[in-house]
Amino acid sequence: MTSTTTAIELATSSAPSPAWSLRNSSLKETQPSKTFTVTDHVLEASREADSTAPEGGYGWVIVASGFILLWWSLGTTYAWGVMQTALVADGLADPAVLSFVGSLQAALISALAISNSFVVRKTGVRAAAMLGAACMGGSEILSSFTVKNVGALFFTSGVLMGIGVSLCFAVISTVPSQYFSTRRGLANGFMFAGSGFGGAAISFALDSLIQKLGVAWAYRILGLMTLSTGLPAAWLMKERIPVERRQFIEWKLFKSPTFVLIFVGSAIGTFPLFVPPFFIPLYMRSLGFSTNAGAGLVAGFSLSSAAGRIISGFASDKVGSINTVLASLVLTAVTMLAIWPTSTTLGPLIAFVIINGAANGAFFSTMPTAISKVFGSARVAVAMSMVVTGWVGGYLMGAPIAGYILEGFGGVDGGLHAYRPAMFYAGALALVSGVFILGARFCINRSLLAIV
Repeated sequence: MTSTTTAIELATSSAPSPAWSLRNSSLKETQPSKTFTVTDHVLEASREADSTAPEGGYGWVIVASGFILLWWSLGTTYAWGVMQTALVADGLADPAVLSFVGSLQAALISALAISNSFVVRKTGVRAAAMLGAACMGGSEILSSFTVKNVGALFFTSGVLMGIGVSLCFAVISTVPSQYFSTRRGLANGFMFAGSGFGGAAISFALDSLIQKLGVAWAYRILGLMTLSTGLPAAWLMKERIPVERRQFIEWKLFKSPTFVLIFVGSAIGTFPLFVPPFFIPLYMRSLGFSTNAGAGLVAGFSLSSAAGRIISGFASDKVGSINTVLASLVLTAVTMLAIWPTSTTLGPLIAFVIINGAANGAFFSTMPTAISKVFGSARVAVAMSMVVTGWVGGYLMGAPIAGYILEGFGGVDGGLHAYRPAMFYAGALALVSGVFILGARFCINRSLLAIV
């Protein structure tokens, strides 16, 4: 069987490693079982680099550095619901508007993914990470002077913070693959757990600081802590091998059904991910609980997210990264469609935040591992930036859409009846995302028991 066009094909056999073609040459069938052995110089380079990965050494310093940067970047984003509740109580704006500020922090990870890939290659990972940490801390200090002006807050806490978060994420999602191969999932899991632990600690700290000192000083203290620990952590970042100067967009990846399914599926999957941490504090207040209880559940969500990231790291190395992503989306859908919509007391809500938080964390930490395993560690910077760019809609609009649905059905004080449609919206999108990832999994290997 031959093809005279450039092709990207994944093996459909039960072999654990897919075979690819990215070269203008014939596609050769070498085995009768439909396993195609083809050449791809990027995958060959990836395998060569992976074979020399130290599986530790300075790689654990990279993991620790990434842990701290994620503590302040995505951890702060996870804790936005606590700040949002305080700003709503101060009368600054309604939740649908303010959720855009928190969403911007995450959306710019996607919107700037390709341009940040260029910045990382031009400046190196250390300079890019330090610039990101400086933007994060600086934005929080500036935000302390904008707590009475929602437009200015969009720039400081939304745009400027988002630029910092996106630069750190661009570095963090690519560097560990240079130091780990067989332990890559575990390394990413430990590193991405930083955002979960950070989200928990920041949630408690912000609630306490806001009550004692007010929103403005809470912002200033958060900014100073980010700068004092984030900049040293960023300085520790360094590459093991030079990043290959590749094109920013590898369009031929879109010829792969697997890539398209992962691209679309993960893009849809980002819509529901920030709905729980952004709206749980408001939901708790509508049920008559204190702000401390709401902050506590957000902290529990973040801690569960951290645990989910570590557990998914083990799982992706043992049962496959695509299988782990699929399981995380199924759990997200089930908890949002079955547990949260029936939760009006503290017990079921605790169960929800534990399970949903773990699934949420597993999605984020496993995606870089899945991309590097399926498409090659030498291609991970390009492929990951392309995939993450597709997340901009979910990051930016996922939580605000839930906010508008909430307003349409009774508002923040409407109780379970008002919140339930938003819960169903988020759960349904998680389910649709899982269908696309399942399709990608069967493109790689149709055996139900295969490690993919």
